[in-house]
Amino acid sequence: MKILIIGGTGLISTAITTQLLERGDEVTLYNRGKSEARIPEGAKFLHGDRKEYAAFEAQMAEAGHFDAVMDMVGFSPSDAESAVRAFRGRTGHFIFCSTVCVYGGPASRYPIHEDEPRRPIGGYGANKGKCEDILLEAGERGDFPVTILRPSQTYGEGGTIVHSFGGRTSYLDRIRKGKPIVVHGDGSCLWAACHIEDVGRGFVGAAGNSKAFGKRYNLTGEEWMTWNRYHEGVAEALGAPKPTIVHIPTDLLAKICPRRAGISIDIFQYPSVFDNSAAIADLGFRYTIPWVEGVRRTVAWLDSRGKVENSDDDPFDDRLIAAWQKHSSEMTEALTGIDG
Repeated sequence: MKILIIGGTGLISTAITTQLLERGDEVTLYNRGKSEARIPEGAKFLHGDRKEYAAFEAQMAEAGHFDAVMDMVGFSPSDAESAVRAFRGRTGHFIFCSTVCVYGGPASRYPIHEDEPRRPIGGYGANKGKCEDILLEAGERGDFPVTILRPSQTYGEGGTIVHSFGGRTSYLDRIRKGKPIVVHGDGSCLWAACHIEDVGRGFVGAAGNSKAFGKRYNLTGEEWMTWNRYHEGVAEALGAPKPTIVHIPTDLLAKICPRRAGISIDIFQYPSVFDNSAAIADLGFRYTIPWVEGVRRTVAWLDSRGKVENSDDDPFDDRLIAAWQKHSSEMTEALTGIDG
């Protein structure tokens, strides 16, 4: 197949490209050419900025027909509208990388199915949902067949391990050094992560697959973990002792550090476990890389490039933990016995 990937150098894109090339497909990557590329030999490149819509659409017209197009960097309704103009009648299949953030939370039932009502909390999920609608409407008009794929936390070599304060790698250094770590809420909320190789396999299985036309699919982890267990798994992968976890309410984090804790406020505070049965049946999706093994591989990649930051250089966590413990102790002393 002749396949175009818009983006191509990100985590999922790299896994997709590798698997497509191994399968024997002809792969072209469209991006600005400014990010570190970890692409094996064999891929072709087109350079440009998809945000410069007129120029992008002209480049795509010149590039000709593709059997499948995968849009990995569509984030706004304008991006989706441009894609419709660029590929109307020029591709046999348009695959859009969306996100489980379109669901928001809390969900009406668990695990979350693709027909779950969308109630996104942040702008990221809301805009991805609008992109989905624009593209599916184009599919219904007959502009091109469309498939929507919704990954959750996707991690692996080339990326990092997210936590309550985002993606700072100093979190890994804290665990290695036995320092306490902050976990939003009480740590009992369920979460699932998926390695890039497994998520990429879902995209590859969708390309040109008529079973997937007009459908939405979850592509997520199946190893459901509490956040406490998530962090214990990271420590296990690092060969570190079980971490000391300090639980702080998410609504308090939202007030005192909304920038650092934004991902917990918008996403992590709700259970995020999903039903992948449709992707398993139609796309050949499989969850094959366990959490601890995937973390071990990811951190090995970070270590080999000196990308794990020294936690001693960032006092934020220690200041927050000290303040929380101080005020918790004061509250305990002041209110002990108040219920009786």
